[in-house]
Parts: sequence; C-alpha cells; structure tokens
Amino acid sequence: MFTTTLRAIIPVLFVLLWSTGFIMARFGMETAEPASFLSIRFSLAALALLALALLFPKFKTKKVQWKQLAHAAVAGVLLQAVYLGGVFAGVNEGIGAGLSSLIVGIQPVLTVLLAALWLSEKLNKTKIIGITLGFIGVALVTAEWSQVDDVISVKGIGFCIAALLGITLGTLYQKRFCQSIDLHFNMIAQYVASALFLLPFALVFESYSIDWTPKLQLVMIWLVLVLSLGAVFLLMWLIKVGEAGRVSTLFFLVPPVVAIEAWWLFNEPLTLTVIIGTLLCIMGVGIVSGTFTNLRIVTLGK
Repeated sequence: MFTTTLRAIIPVLFVLLWSTGFIMARFGMETAEPASFLSIRFSLAALALLALALLFPKFKTKKVQWKQLAHAAVAGVLLQAVYLGGVFAGVNEGIGAGLSSLIVGIQPVLTVLLAALWLSEKLNKTKIIGITLGFIGVALVTAEWSQVDDVISVKGIGFCIAALLGITLGTLYQKRFCQSIDLHFNMIAQYVASALFLLPFALVFESYSIDWTPKLQLVMIWLVLVLSLGAVFLLMWLIKVGEAGRVSTLFFLVPPVVAIEAWWLFNEPLTLTVIIGTLLCIMGVGIVSGTFTNLRIVTLGK
C-alpha cells in the first residue's frame, strides 16, 4: 500500500518541484544577475555533492577516468550553464516564466528535427504534424505575450532559444558519451564545469554585485537543495522503480503548471490564446515523442 501510494505521489511532486525552477528564476533575477547568481549556485551544488561523496565510503572506492569527467564537463556546460543560463538571462530580459518554460519545453521536437537534418533520420507525416503544432503553440503564446507586454524582448527570446539548443545538444551528448560514468561524479563534474564556464561572463559582462535579500537567500537554498539535489534524486528514484518510460511524459506537464504558477504569483497572462498555444505545444511534443501512441497502446492493452 505504501509503495503504491509513493509511486503515485512522487511523479506529481517531481513535476511541481521542476516547475518551480522557472518561478525561482523570476524571483532570483529581481536582485541578481544571471551568470553571477548561477555561478554561485553551481559552486554550492558541487560542494554539497562533494560533501556527500566524502561522507559515504562507497564513493571513495569508485574510480573515474579523466576522459569520463571531461565528457561530463562538456555535457554539464550544455545542460547546466547554457540551458539554465539561457533561461535565467531570458527572464532577466523580461521574458515570463511561463513563456520561457514553453520555449525550452519543445526540446523533444527540436531533437527529432535535428536528427532528421544531421543524422538523415526520416520524418514521417505524424512527426511533421507534431513539429508544426509545437512551433505554432510557441508562436501563439509569444504573440499573445507581446500584445500584453506591448514590446517583447528579442534578446530575451534569443536567450531562451539558446537554452533550448543547450538542453537539446546536451541531452544528445550525455546519451552519447556519459553513460558509463557514475551519476554522482557526473553531477559534480557538470556543476564545477558550469560554474567555471559562467564565471568569466559574470566578471566581464556583469557587476557580480548581488543584493542578498532574505528572499534571494531562500531562492538560492531552494535551487541548490530542492532542485540541484532533491529533484535529481527524485528522478533517479522514478527510474529505479521502473518509471523511466514515463519520465519524459512528466516534462509535458511542466509548461501548464508553470503558466498557472506564474499567473498566480506574477499575474502573467493566462488568456485563452495562451492556454490554446500551451496545449498545442504539449500535443506537438507528445506526438513527436510517441507518448500519445504509447498511451493508446497501454490503454488498449488494459
């Protein structure tokens, strides 16, 4: 009974926690600059993981090759520094939490498109429909946002697109080169590399002056402990208990959850056009990834 209840609660908790990353970006950028803030966040996350590794003897006996760490560092720069850096920079330029989550949420769509262009994988009619729906959804929300905000930051949209490219390329690189390295050391290498990557940007292009208000301190604690550590361990638990096939479907729920949270907390627009655009985006991603087909098969199997 307890295990069944846990299996039902953990996926919901994971989506809620993951969605707060975009909300925390909005809070954090009120009194901090993106590269400065994230370089500190990644440093603290790496230190926390290193402390855990030193506390548990089993990590001390594990051997990791420098080549593996180098691959993890590259993946980390893409998945952490470029992805999160792009999201935080976009929010800093005035892009809403809901729109930023929606743009990076079409990552599976972009992955399929890049695979078709670079790896000569065939695009069938179903995937073309999914790709089209995904981009139409983002375009609708972007257009609606620009009407509400009068002028939407092109630079901010550019940062979010960079974040989308980062998580897409980082995912492909992670799958290709980082499968054999221990997850714990993989994460440490990723956070260290990301902190070092962002530090020059913070020192050259930013003031590196952060107003550590009580709110910002809470945001940092939440991002390091709850997201950089907690959410990842929840993800690993889901995979461990046999939920790996459903993890990708959980990410489809993040944009609508962020949209509701951002509407409630920041009064970001939640108009009919935004709702329709978000649903089209989710449908597009679901079609491209085959989620809807898999759900249909499962339903028919029952």
